[in-house]
Amino acid sequence: MSKISYYTAEGLKKLRDELNQLKDVERPKASEAIAEARDKGDLSENAEYDAAKEAQGMLEMQIAKLEETLSNARIIDESQLDDSKVLVHSTVKIKNQNNGAEMTYKLVAQSEADLNSGKISVDSPIGKGLLGKEVGDVAEIEVPNGTVKFEIKNISRK
Repeated sequence: MSKISYYTAEGLKKLRDELNQLKDVERPKASEAIAEARDKGDLSENAEYDAAKEAQGMLEMQIAKLEETLSNARIIDESQLDDSKVLVHSTVKIKNQNNGAEMTYKLVAQSEADLNSGKISVDSPIGKGLLGKEVGDVAEIEVPNGTVKFEIKNISRK
C-alpha cells in the first residue's frame, strides 16, 4: 500500500504540470527518436535504437512514479491544522542547542522539499524528529554526525 502525502495546492499543481510535460512533450519526443533510429537499418547493431528504447523506458518509469504519487496526494487545508504542535505544513522556528543557531523551516512533502527556500521534508531525519512536538519541547534528532538537540521556539502556518 502506498503512503498518502499531503501537498499545498501549489505543490500539487507543480506535480501535475511535470506529469503533463512528460506525457505531452517528452513521450512524443522519445517515440520520434525510436522511429528515427529504427529507420537507420539493422536493429541488432543499432546503438542509437537501443539508447532511444532505454530512454523511453526510463521516461515511462518516471511517468508511472509521478502518477502513483499523484494518486496518493491530498491537498491539506492549512487553516484546519492545529498550531499547538508540529505537523505537515507547519512553519517551525527551532534553536540548535549545541551551537545556539536559530533556523526556520516549513515541513512539506518530499517532492516539495527545497532547503534553499526553507522547506524540509517530513520524511527527513529533522522533519521526523520535529513532528508532534510543541513549543518549548526539545527534539533530540539523530543526524549523520551525531545527535542534535533542537528546541521548538515557535510554530505557525505561514
